[in-house]
Amino acid sequence: MDARASPLSVPEFFREMARRIVMLWWLKMTGTVIGIAGFFALYFRVLRHPLFPVTVMPLTAVDTWITFRPEALGLYVSLWFYVGLLPALLRFFNELVAYVWQVLVLTAVGLGIFIFWPTAVPVREMDGARHAGFEWLRQIDATGNACPSLHVAFAVFSVIGLGKVLREMGVSGVVRGANWAWCAGICYSTVAIGQHVVWDVVAGAALGAAVGLFLPRIARIKKDGAKTGMV
Repeated sequence: MDARASPLSVPEFFREMARRIVMLWWLKMTGTVIGIAGFFALYFRVLRHPLFPVTVMPLTAVDTWITFRPEALGLYVSLWFYVGLLPALLRFFNELVAYVWQVLVLTAVGLGIFIFWPTAVPVREMDGARHAGFEWLRQIDATGNACPSLHVAFAVFSVIGLGKVLREMGVSGVVRGANWAWCAGICYSTVAIGQHVVWDVVAGAALGAAVGLFLPRIARIKKDGAKTGMV
């Protein structure tokens, strides 16, 4: 970990980001494109061909408090840029390998749940099909595969990983706070545009946190145990 006496200045921050991004850039770019394409192929296959009856998720009081906000669509779509930041800022091959394994576990658990317990979001008055962009969204991302929300799961997984990277970079608390604010905005947007309900968000956050926090710890325990002959 890089130890710094004071937070990076703005120019230093952007220089450090650029330095990290160019390291193994070809591998990161290729892997990200292939990974996203593969994820969507599996995701839509499961979404469009449910094997079991689809459960409609229940609404909570919080769902009724959150009104439809069409402007939140931008935050919702920003996830696909946000999740790309973490692998882009990783420096070493072994970090990328660990990242890929975590993403595979998160995807496998999420899609596994969708296969055996398909869910959908109830039809609500906040349907935004009449708003610009929402017809396109409904066509490519129907309100199925609801719980857990993988939109939220990937956002929470990413905020944890980015938090570690930003601490290594020695950035200010403002930047680290902005990271969490962006994640919170993405989570909020999933309900504000009617793609998910609160239970989906809670389950997605739990899945993302479990993979982001506990999976690396389990791997370290097994690795340390193997070195000492305990495993």
